[in-house]
Amino acid sequence: MLPKKSQILDLIVWTIVCFGVAAIGAAASINAASFYTELVRPSWAPPSAWFGPVWSSLFLIMSIAAWLVWRQRGFRGAPGALALFLIHLPFNALWSWLFFYWHLGAIAFIDVLVLWLLIAVTLRFFWRESRLAGILLLPYLLWVSFAVVLNYSIWQLNPQLLGL
Repeated sequence: MLPKKSQILDLIVWTIVCFGVAAIGAAASINAASFYTELVRPSWAPPSAWFGPVWSSLFLIMSIAAWLVWRQRGFRGAPGALALFLIHLPFNALWSWLFFYWHLGAIAFIDVLVLWLLIAVTLRFFWRESRLAGILLLPYLLWVSFAVVLNYSIWQLNPQLLGL
């Protein structure tokens, strides 16, 4: 087990990595609330005010999950799990750019499907390394599952704003 000071520093690093990705996605979402209100949305779509708090919570628990795997095994001990985690992050940030900035509904849908798959595989790898880390990724997978359906629905309802 690593010294406590090192563990805290490692948690901070994983948090910076995750929230750095969140910031990249958020940069594309500056006008997301106004664009979201312009869209025809299904009746079950959440209000735009939900997304910030939900995503902030998810990025925090993602940080903790990655840190738990890192703390237990390090990159050498769990290269597949941690590499998958790092590989999935750009797909997360890219979605906001595709959907909110470039208004590319079809490509955003493909991105969120790939993101979902990468999260599912990462969760499985994390579960093997640390059951708690796997459990912590479950809300993320569930939210992105919802995002897949929401993305598809909004894209289909708004071909004039989000392309084919």
